[in-house]
Amino acid sequence: MTASIIDGKAFAATVRAKVATHVARLKADHGITPGLAVVLVGEDPASQVYVRSKGEMTVEVGMNSYEHKLDMDVTEDALFALIDKLNNDPAVHGILVQFPVPAHLDEGRIVAKISPEKDVDGLHVVNAGLLASGGKAMVSCTPMGCLMLLREHLGSLSGLNAVVIGRSNLVGKPVAQLLLRDSCTVTIAHSRTRDLPDVVRQADIVVAAVGRAEMVTGDWIKPGATVIDVGINRIEAPERGNNADGSVKMRLVGDVDFASVAEVAGAITPVPGGVGPMTIACLLANTVTACSRANGLIEPKGLTI
Repeated sequence: MTASIIDGKAFAATVRAKVATHVARLKADHGITPGLAVVLVGEDPASQVYVRSKGEMTVEVGMNSYEHKLDMDVTEDALFALIDKLNNDPAVHGILVQFPVPAHLDEGRIVAKISPEKDVDGLHVVNAGLLASGGKAMVSCTPMGCLMLLREHLGSLSGLNAVVIGRSNLVGKPVAQLLLRDSCTVTIAHSRTRDLPDVVRQADIVVAAVGRAEMVTGDWIKPGATVIDVGINRIEAPERGNNADGSVKMRLVGDVDFASVAEVAGAITPVPGGVGPMTIACLLANTVTACSRANGLIEPKGLTI
C-alpha cells in the first residue's frame, strides 16, 4: 500500500479563499474590516519570517494587518501596555504575540494578558477551558488545521480510534479535545506511555506532535490508518553537501518517518506542505470569527469547527 498525500498547502489555499470571501462580505454589508495585530519581540530570524508571512497573507485576504516590533530588552510592563492598548482597540479583532520571546518574558503571563475574545491563537486558559467543556472557544490554530484536514479526507470521524502522540497545551491536548468532540475514541500517548508502538498500532487516526524527528516508523502504523504529522524538525542532510562555511546542509522532517509510514498508511501529511500551511490559514479564519462575534454577526460558515 502507498498512502495518499494529504495536501495541506492546497487545502489551506481554499481556507484562505473562504476567509477572503467573508471579509469582502463584512466590508460590503457592514462596513467592517477585520484586523489582526502581531507583536514581535526581538530579532529572531525565524520569527521575523513567520511574522512577515502572516502579515502578507492577512493583507492578501483583505484584512488589516498591524505589526508591532519591540526591542529584545523590552520590559514586561511596556509589552503589557501595548497588549492592553490592542485589547481596547475596536479595529483589532485578533492579537498574536509571536513566540518564542526573550528569556526575561514569561509566555504564560503574556497569553493571560490577551483578551480571550481576541486570542486568535487559542492559548488563553479561558479558551482552553471552553474547548474542554464544550463551549464556544477560540481554537488553537494548528489543532484546528489538523481537524479540518481529517474531516476533509475522512468525512465523519465518529467511532474512529485516534492516538495523539504528545500532550502539550499547544497541540496535543487541544487536538485530543477536538477529536473527542467529533466522537472519536481518543488516547493521548507520551514519553511515559508503555508499549507506545503497540498503542499506536490500534489507531485509525494518528496525530504525531511529540517533537522528535522521524520517531514514528511504519511498523507502528495500522494498515490504512490516517497519519497527521505535526512535527517540524531540522536534521542534517549530508547528501546535499555542505554550505559555504563548511557546515552540513539541513532539511526539514516531521515526527514521522515518511518513507516507511507511507508504505503502510492510507493517507499521510507531508513535512513540509502538510499541517504547516494550515496554521496561518486557521489564524486568519479565527480573526474573521473573532470579528464576527465582536459585532454580533453570524459566524463564517466553513471557518469554524
